[in-house]
Amino acid sequence: MKKKTIAAAVMASCMALTATFAGCSLVSSDNKKDMAQEIATVDITKSKNFGESGLSDYKGAISGETSIYKKDLVSYFLNVGYSLVQNGKSYEETFNMLMDSLIENAVLVQYSTMALLEIKAESDSGALEEFKSFKTLREKYEYLLDEDDENLAKYKLYSSVNKAIDNSEKTVIEDEDEYKGTETRTTPVNLETEQDDYYPRKDNSLNYNIYTGFEGEGFNNLLSNSGAYEEDALEGTTRATRIKAYNAFLKNLKDNDLITEEDEKGNLKNVNSLSYLEEEYVTQLESCVINKYFDIYEEQQREKLLQNNYIQNRYEELLADQKDSYKTGSAFETAMGSMASNSFLLYSPETSDDNELEGTIDGYSNVNYGRFGFVYNILLPFNAKQTAELNGLKSILSQDGEDNFYYNERNKLLERIETEDQRSAWFNGATDYSFKASESGITDYYHNANSDSGYLFFEGNLTDSGEGARYKKLQAYDGRYSYNGKVFENDDGSYTLLGEKLTIDGMLDEFSAYINYVLGGDNVEINKTANYYGAGNDKYNLNFYKDEEKEEIDYTKFLYAYGKVDLGGFDNRDLFYANNTASKQYKAMSAVNELQFAYTTDTSVLSQYAGYTVSAYETNYVKEFEYAAKLAISNGAGAFTVCAGDYGWHLIYVTSVFDNNSSDGGETYKTPNWSRVDDEGTFENLFFEWIKGNDINDVNTTRRTKIINDFKKENESVVKYQKRYQDLLDLKNEE
Repeated sequence: MKKKTIAAAVMASCMALTATFAGCSLVSSDNKKDMAQEIATVDITKSKNFGESGLSDYKGAISGETSIYKKDLVSYFLNVGYSLVQNGKSYEETFNMLMDSLIENAVLVQYSTMALLEIKAESDSGALEEFKSFKTLREKYEYLLDEDDENLAKYKLYSSVNKAIDNSEKTVIEDEDEYKGTETRTTPVNLETEQDDYYPRKDNSLNYNIYTGFEGEGFNNLLSNSGAYEEDALEGTTRATRIKAYNAFLKNLKDNDLITEEDEKGNLKNVNSLSYLEEEYVTQLESCVINKYFDIYEEQQREKLLQNNYIQNRYEELLADQKDSYKTGSAFETAMGSMASNSFLLYSPETSDDNELEGTIDGYSNVNYGRFGFVYNILLPFNAKQTAELNGLKSILSQDGEDNFYYNERNKLLERIETEDQRSAWFNGATDYSFKASESGITDYYHNANSDSGYLFFEGNLTDSGEGARYKKLQAYDGRYSYNGKVFENDDGSYTLLGEKLTIDGMLDEFSAYINYVLGGDNVEINKTANYYGAGNDKYNLNFYKDEEKEEIDYTKFLYAYGKVDLGGFDNRDLFYANNTASKQYKAMSAVNELQFAYTTDTSVLSQYAGYTVSAYETNYVKEFEYAAKLAISNGAGAFTVCAGDYGWHLIYVTSVFDNNSSDGGETYKTPNWSRVDDEGTFENLFFEWIKGNDINDVNTTRRTKIINDFKKENESVVKYQKRYQDLLDLKNEE
């Protein structure tokens, strides 16, 4: 991936160094003495509740009060608070909220420090004395943490500094007339989303450094020494552009009074020597201390969840609640809209004979009762000229009995539809997500026999896998479908793309070939109906009515093709969104979803978790689409239909269905096997993770709240000096 733009940088704990202000100045009007004022102190050992905490033996661990300075509050405002003011909060509300947050963080750090020390002392009786012997907070926190925690803290800090410098460098590079992409297209879920515990490693050490463009005695901050950052560097970066950007970074530090006199006496070119970096690293360590305490606490709660049938009881509670709530289809439809990997539908309501489909296609399943389900939609659209012709024909629909004429004329336009790969924005957008497969050593990818561009997308997600992977897996996206066309790289960084033209038959060929490629073998059965482009004089003289009275349209006449993907005896009542790469259903779903990203012009479906929800009852979809979707759903997961419509061709693929075997409704899943809670991708695993995410988070939140309520006592464990920051509270919002 070659980055053309960078999101605004967010510093580890204190500031977005690119913030600009209109009509107010928080720092330049304050001298160093003012900014160095202590505006609050925190010492939870002075709380009356401390004696009941069980941590009295470790009272000496925190070495007295934690001081909060005015510059801490201002820095926090630059990172978080300024945007709140821009969104309507007053300065007084904002600064008071930030002040509370700083105090609460200090309370949690002090409590977690003593709690971790207590745990450490269980195996080392001299832990307290050793802890007290350290001179700096950095040494104390590192004593409580392990090497992974320290490396993660450094990585988060260094990467945030790099992002801040990136943000300035992007402007420098753009000033040199680099190509600026503007195209947009939705990207898959989890794109470049890092794993929570990720940091780049080499020989079990942190492989990451800050890139400033400077080097000197005892330091090297050149790109070649930046480790894993080198892969993320901006396209077009040079030592000169980076030095300009780093100087802007230093200026922002100075403007916000974050360069000390000692820094000025030293070498500002050495970013690692800045006191600011050391302070921010300590702040990151504080976050690690809090997180480590709550990780231990969470693990204790996790063990409780695995005891005494807790999971089964929670499952039965939710099932009973859904049986009561989903007695009507409308309630169930609403719930379908919010289904996700942490939002489960354990019960589907019954459907009645009133929902039967009228008219089925010979050779397709005779099962025709209504079901609830999810579908993908690959829309191959009319072009602008064809759309204009179609709009001209629509007026004829207002004339009685002329539907046949309109639909036959529409068929002529449908026959001429040609589409092409829609992913040009992933080349020429704000970020270039494309890469040459050959340059990454990838040979396992799909390409059309007539078009081998050799370009894939999302290199980081696609090539970084296995233990220690940087990114989370892309959701329901296989990633091996190369751009279908020719690609030419231009001197200015843009691309000229010549997409392969596809008719509806060409799209079905790609659909079948790619699914077979992903699944391995011959898995796709496609049947063409006799309704379109028949032989002889009747080719454009079809009858779309059910009877001679012309009172009702026969929607079977809009079907062009139908079929099903062989999912190997897949049980449609199993969990379909389990990210289980061994599941043929999930593999097929991932292949079709990728084809959606490549071809559909119905971009709203790209933001749907499992596609569009389709009710067993009447829907708001256009009738051609509704019938074709319902017919496909009646044949279960893996079924598909192709139908005509006023927007073009719809290739509709069923990702999952409910109420598979009868019209009686019932439980969606088989009896869970809770021994599989640790098997990633199973229903039991995701359900357990959901319970953890709710129940344990609730417990953790309750625990945090209790700690804060017990020890955040004004004029007892917390002392605030409001007069020293009253000038900030008195700032007025611009009218």
